[in-house]
Amino acid sequence: MKPLIGISCCQKLFGRFAMLNHAVSDTYVRAVGEVVGGMPVLIPANGKHDDVAALLERLDGVILTGSPSNVEPALYGGEPHPPETLEDRFRDAVTLPLIRVAIRQGVPLLGICRGFQEMNVALGGSLHQRLQDLPGRIDHSTPMQHLSRVRIGKAHTLRVVPGSWLHRVAQAREIAVNSLHNQGVDRLASSLVPEGFAPDGTIEAFRVSQCPGFAVGVQWHPEYDMDSDEVSRRILLSFRDAVDAYRHGGQRLSSSAD
Repeated sequence: MKPLIGISCCQKLFGRFAMLNHAVSDTYVRAVGEVVGGMPVLIPANGKHDDVAALLERLDGVILTGSPSNVEPALYGGEPHPPETLEDRFRDAVTLPLIRVAIRQGVPLLGICRGFQEMNVALGGSLHQRLQDLPGRIDHSTPMQHLSRVRIGKAHTLRVVPGSWLHRVAQAREIAVNSLHNQGVDRLASSLVPEGFAPDGTIEAFRVSQCPGFAVGVQWHPEYDMDSDEVSRRILLSFRDAVDAYRHGGQRLSSSAD
């Protein structure tokens, strides 16, 4: 049987009657099926109604997805968002406790974009809400336009920490990444170790230290160009290897740089 990979969903309104749906981009489903070799299991954003510990007992790995919505600021002691900012408190209520339990149980965990930010908040860190408003920071939010080569193309370079998990995967000291976010790490959670930095010093990759399993986060989207970019594909393959190790005999494949 293929491994079961949980994929976090968002609450979104669809259709002419704006009915509530639980949704996720097809890119994550494709990444699980085509690279990880697993069966996607969509995790609804239904607040505190599910037992995440029971769910994780049935999953072999979890991918925390990106989203247009931001993590609710009260969860990290931040100022309220402007009224027009998208939030998804029901997703927050699922993903944050799920992250803590997954790490404790050693379930392989890969956070992408919003998922990266969720990991930092779940473990006690905080976020900048708009990096582009901070002195000395670049604008990390690529314009939303129909040309995909512009929208999801490489936006800036990333300095990789020598000897880190990302260094082993990328096999390079510098890589190029896409960039589709406004929020970013402010205070890094004490259990997280930086793995990569944008040119302005923004942390864009980290791993959970002293973790029994694989738990890493990246601020960019490797699933967007997994078919054309070797580093993006190897990030997903690294997650796949951790899932395989977790499944067989309860072994753990750590993201530790040791």
